[in-house]
Amino acid sequence: MENTSEDKICVLLIEDEKEVAELYKLKLTLDGYEVVIAEGGQEGLDKAFKLKPELIFLDIKMPEMDGFEVLKKLRESQETKDTPVVILSNFDEQDMVEKGLTLGANEYLIKSQFTPEEISSKVRDWVGED
Repeated sequence: MENTSEDKICVLLIEDEKEVAELYKLKLTLDGYEVVIAEGGQEGLDKAFKLKPELIFLDIKMPEMDGFEVLKKLRESQETKDTPVVILSNFDEQDMVEKGLTLGANEYLIKSQFTPEEISSKVRDWVGED
């Protein structure tokens, strides 16, 4: 069977806080997206390479491998170098924002400043949906 434009857009959410991840997943799923959660950096990389999502939301502070390291590895790979990555973090220090953008994030959002509805609209912005 051929892929059609009705196929769901896949969003990868790399987030180690389960409650936060589930909240975003619920909203995005209700809005018609396929959402996959990875609870850590290495799991996120593995899923990004396997699933090739249309968009990745990436937390910064995670155990074992932080979001900056994940972002570096995503940008070094031919498979994911062009995948939009939006950092979704609690850190709003200017040097953290600059580091994320310098490493190749498409956007840096502060969790507390965006509702799940606004996060969902960011998916539409980045994947080109109306």
